[in-house]
Amino acid sequence: MHRVVIVGRPNVGKSSLFNKLLGQKHPGPVSRPGQGRFAVVADQPGVTRDLKEGEVESDRGRFKLVDTGGLWSGDVWEKKIKAKVERAIQGADLVLFVVDGRADLAPADFEVADFLRRQGKPVLLVATKVDDPKHEHYLGDLYALGFGQAVPTSAVHSRGFDDLEEAIWQRLPVRQGEAEPEVVPIRLAIVGRPNAGKSSLLNAILGEERVIVSELPGTTRDAIDVEFDYGGNRFLLVDTAGIRRRPETGVEELAIRRSHAVIEESDVVLVVVDPRELGDFEMKLANEALQAGKPVILTVTKWDLVSKTEAPKVRADLKLQLSHLERLPKLYVSSLTGQNLHKLLSEAVRLYHLARVRFETAELNRWLSLWTTQTMLPNFKGKPLKLFFLTQPEVAPPTFVFFCNYPEFVTRPFEGFLRNRIGEDLGLSEIPFRMVFRGRRGGEKEA
Repeated sequence: MHRVVIVGRPNVGKSSLFNKLLGQKHPGPVSRPGQGRFAVVADQPGVTRDLKEGEVESDRGRFKLVDTGGLWSGDVWEKKIKAKVERAIQGADLVLFVVDGRADLAPADFEVADFLRRQGKPVLLVATKVDDPKHEHYLGDLYALGFGQAVPTSAVHSRGFDDLEEAIWQRLPVRQGEAEPEVVPIRLAIVGRPNAGKSSLLNAILGEERVIVSELPGTTRDAIDVEFDYGGNRFLLVDTAGIRRRPETGVEELAIRRSHAVIEESDVVLVVVDPRELGDFEMKLANEALQAGKPVILTVTKWDLVSKTEAPKVRADLKLQLSHLERLPKLYVSSLTGQNLHKLLSEAVRLYHLARVRFETAELNRWLSLWTTQTMLPNFKGKPLKLFFLTQPEVAPPTFVFFCNYPEFVTRPFEGFLRNRIGEDLGLSEIPFRMVFRGRRGGEKEA
């Protein structure tokens, strides 16, 4: 697939351009499935630090679009951001050099221009924030950058994007006979508190520093999507901003809201646990994912920092504090040594497929006949609860519908009994599933 990389100095509108090309019509954390996640946009420089990817689809075909951090930012991240941009450009078919069409050219714009000339890649100059056609008369100064005429655009007013897409396709190399089979990746979300080791985990899985890692909390400021292949499976790995109870800035608050949205969109959630900073927060994150019907792997990071002598006590403490999540898979990993990283991906694949198992109706009703003989059914004022039939209409999460006479007769203990039976007898104890009790007269109760 063609690869187009967006480059420019900070705060020229790169992320807004990225969002608009991906097709975002309104601001917010919503994205179209399979296309990658939209970037957080704010009126302050330095919001984007890591690479973000998405797919742009049109009648002409598809290409991968990459948003990058601002070059020549002058902050502590400048060297790391530049290194990431260089790596992104190496695999690019085209670079979109983004400049602010309403501002005078800054020294950083010329620095970026010199940098791009040294990369030897095709460059298309894009002017952003050109909200009115009369402003295009002021774009002549952009010729000084040495990349010809700029394509004027405005994300706010949706101007110029048809022309921009046409200009992009004109500059992309023609590839004859290229077939791109549609492969739906397994979406893995990495969530946890700040500095729990989420970004280090993503980098270790990929074998490269794709995401900037720092001891400073809040380094990751947006959800980062990365596609890769492992063991014959396609993955979309999403690193999220650290979630904490009280965001300190507006950008952080938006990033945290985006992290919660990532959970809803994922197939499997990796809840990252720092063994030295464990609290009830990890349990709340895991419960949020389970409530959304997502399988969870408790991923205990930084295991290389736990000595052999203290490991048994740490394991015991984790088991005690996460007792309500004991049935969930738990893996002890190290981003430094690579311990259990391959097993982590294998477990994710197993849970992904487990959440999509479908049982035959005949088999379910054989189990139902057995279960109703193993316990006393609820009875209200001489009217017993009767279960007539059991089906599974949905997967991911598996949903089981019990047809009965009175859904309101289903008690909490009886729900627990059926939940245990489904978990143990059908082998679904490690993943969330839903139960629905449907009455003859249309009444319904979900458990």
